[in-house]
Amino acid sequence: MPKTESHIFLISSDAELYTTLKSICSHAQWTVFERGRGAIELLFNSPPDLLIVDNKMPDLQGTELIRIFKSENVYRQVPVVLCLDREEVDAGPDLAALEVDDFLVKPLDPGESRLRLELIMARASWELDANPLTKLPGNTSIIQKIQDMLDRQQEFALAYADLDNFKSFNDKYGFSRGDEVLMMTARVIVNTIRAFAGMESFVGHVGGDDFVFIVPPDKAESVCSMLVQNFDGIVPNFYDPEDLKQGGIHSTTRDGKASFFPLMAVSIAVVFNKKGELTHYGEASEKAMNLKSIAKKEPGSSYVLDRRQPA
Repeated sequence: MPKTESHIFLISSDAELYTTLKSICSHAQWTVFERGRGAIELLFNSPPDLLIVDNKMPDLQGTELIRIFKSENVYRQVPVVLCLDREEVDAGPDLAALEVDDFLVKPLDPGESRLRLELIMARASWELDANPLTKLPGNTSIIQKIQDMLDRQQEFALAYADLDNFKSFNDKYGFSRGDEVLMMTARVIVNTIRAFAGMESFVGHVGGDDFVFIVPPDKAESVCSMLVQNFDGIVPNFYDPEDLKQGGIHSTTRDGKASFFPLMAVSIAVVFNKKGELTHYGEASEKAMNLKSIAKKEPGSSYVLDRRQPA
């Protein structure tokens, strides 16, 4: 069922429908409206985590209410479920045009409905968290993944990677070409890890030029070495010939001073969770940030492994 703190709006005058849904999602907070028009103002002022709309209402058809709600761009990310009678399903309403995320058929099958609602909420969470450029999992998913592995006392290597001299590239060539570099970096990380078939891995995009990946401890150095090699082999293709010939870009620092910035490089810091050494995401993140400052002092692409062993 949806997460405990979820707030679900149900717009329906069907008492049986509410009773069934409440039994499926008993830990959610419910707000129920029997009429559509009475719900519209509250929907806009306090949008729910999930909106369930009965297509048959006394004053307003469910499809029309959804059109009104989805016409406001800011609310388009709220997942919407339309409840239909069997004959309405056979009539084939254009749910895609309505931006409806899923539908339920009355009378509800409790088991099937529970699974579908779980999937709807999960999809909404993934889509909201995903980085809009690379489509990789974002901060919330990254933290949840790391903490889950820590809670299960699973051994892993956690790597934080970012790009050196990315700002100077962005300043000269513009955000569009900068985005192309970020897309390339995401593909290089994913494809490098994919080359080590069969291992459990994870790749996330924190934001900007910051990435995270998780691999088994015994594969970390091999992955980093290949990643550096792959990145350095591709990144020169993003520069104009004159900049490539001189090995970098003439630009200004953050305080406005003219400076020369070498070709972009990738810096990687890797921390290990072995023998339950780490217990919280914050510990892993802090260690990785300290290590990354060491990696960034090295010229060109580099990686640093935390080789300290737990007692």
